[in-house]
Amino acid sequence: MKANELDILIIPGYTGADGHHWQTRWESRLSTARRVEQAEWSKPVREDWVKRVVQAAEQAEKPIVLVAHSLGVPTALHALPHIRHKVKGAFLVAPPDVANPDIRPKHLMTFGPYPRERLPFPSVVIASRTDDFCDFAVAEELAKDWGSLFLDAGEAGHINSKSGHGPWPEGLMVFAQFLGKL
Repeated sequence: MKANELDILIIPGYTGADGHHWQTRWESRLSTARRVEQAEWSKPVREDWVKRVVQAAEQAEKPIVLVAHSLGVPTALHALPHIRHKVKGAFLVAPPDVANPDIRPKHLMTFGPYPRERLPFPSVVIASRTDDFCDFAVAEELAKDWGSLFLDAGEAGHINSKSGHGPWPEGLMVFAQFLGKL
């Protein structure tokens, strides 16, 4: 499918995606992309965040592709029981380990546990070997459980603007290939 045949829901994580973040840049480049806005970016509440994804999906007029980063990943997955019939695919980047009590901030755990069943649509999980919010092996296991294509981003930190992934052209190329296979 082509991007203009889809509604692309950008689902940022904790504190949102700043102006340099790849999600913000993609949102401005992809005509059918729109951000799922949260009332409290720095005080995430699972039920509220999930509700916002469901509301955004209900407003979609085309099939949906989810583009989630960090805390946006469990948010998107917890919304699936309500929106799966509209979702054509998911592009999941830097999923945090919501089961690890040693990872800060602590509120990450309130978004767990992850659903572990196979996703009913194509998906990609991209993870870094140096992400402070998730051990690489945990991300790989999640991708396996979800039936997702797993891509190794190397030593890329949390794959955000802080780790130097502002435009992230490699990610956009992978995303374009992913859309082409839907």
